[in-house]
Amino acid sequence: MTKVLILVGTKKGAFIVASDAERRSWEIKGPFCATWPIQHAAADPATGSIYAAGGNAWFGAAVWKSTDLGETWTHSSEGLAYAKGEEPVKAAWSLAQGRDGLYAGVEPAGLFKSTDGGLTWSQVAGLRAHPSREHWQPGGGGLILHTIVPHPEDARKIWVGISSAGVFHTADGGASWEPRNRGTRADFMPEEERYPEIGQCVHNLVLAPGGGDRLYQQNHCGMYRSDDGGRQWVSIEAGLPSTFGFPTAAHPRDADTLFLMPLNGDIQGRYMPEARAAVWRTRDGGASWSALRSGLPQENAYFGVLRQALATDRLEPAGVYFGTGGGALYASADEGESWTCLAQHLPAISSVETLVIED
Repeated sequence: MTKVLILVGTKKGAFIVASDAERRSWEIKGPFCATWPIQHAAADPATGSIYAAGGNAWFGAAVWKSTDLGETWTHSSEGLAYAKGEEPVKAAWSLAQGRDGLYAGVEPAGLFKSTDGGLTWSQVAGLRAHPSREHWQPGGGGLILHTIVPHPEDARKIWVGISSAGVFHTADGGASWEPRNRGTRADFMPEEERYPEIGQCVHNLVLAPGGGDRLYQQNHCGMYRSDDGGRQWVSIEAGLPSTFGFPTAAHPRDADTLFLMPLNGDIQGRYMPEARAAVWRTRDGGASWSALRSGLPQENAYFGVLRQALATDRLEPAGVYFGTGGGALYASADEGESWTCLAQHLPAISSVETLVIED
């Protein structure tokens, strides 16, 4: 029997929302993780283990783990720290399962790796050793490594997104890194400095399916696609209601299909354009876009969706899911054509991911 789990990270713990392959009725369980603030909940599809990156300056940083679909949880922060004398790690912000281990991004920006399922951690020190590090500046939410994209076939290749430093890539497992920001704008900079190598405010980054190097990026200043692993970015924002937003989600099988949720702008309130909710979809790699609204509120939608709070599942047709800063969770079982509200009044939602298992 196929089971679909939506893994929801919130400001007051993690939740698990479960259904069968029909995706018509859902059961909500939680909050888990002792109601810690959870920035990102995600799973290892190979083992079914669920992880939750959490903490803040009060709790400290840790990664929670459940091996029984949320029935019991443990957490560890062993090794999830910088050397004595450096600014302490405040929180764990992002997770990604690579071919050779579990990765965690933290604040202040850095990357850690676990090869024992989250029990112990070690820093991928090459990133913070990059000569540009002294020029990294915090975005509105802090200096955070918020996005980790391991290559699914080559364990040596990883992309990360740091606000407000930009996209970095390693081809040697983290020993060395290079910035990959060419072609993305920084509209907040003087005109002659609009395309810096370092200092880009990347918001989210996803790898298209198919085993290639196509990436999509929602930036503070535009929407972009790269077909060469981030060496060069091209704008695909024409047809969108705004150049500003946070989340993107790739289709599980079609490299030309992408979902995103633009907001009305960085200084206009950061809510749905015209206060009408929509998920925007491209079927042609960003050449054109369509707004998917059926079932979503079309008035007074003054909510935002954070960078990790939009996801797809791997079923056919693909499911699409998002959570709002006001604690509402929405789902589509037909690739965005129609939507259902699964929950309201959850804590502010930080992340949405999926896990499909055969029970």
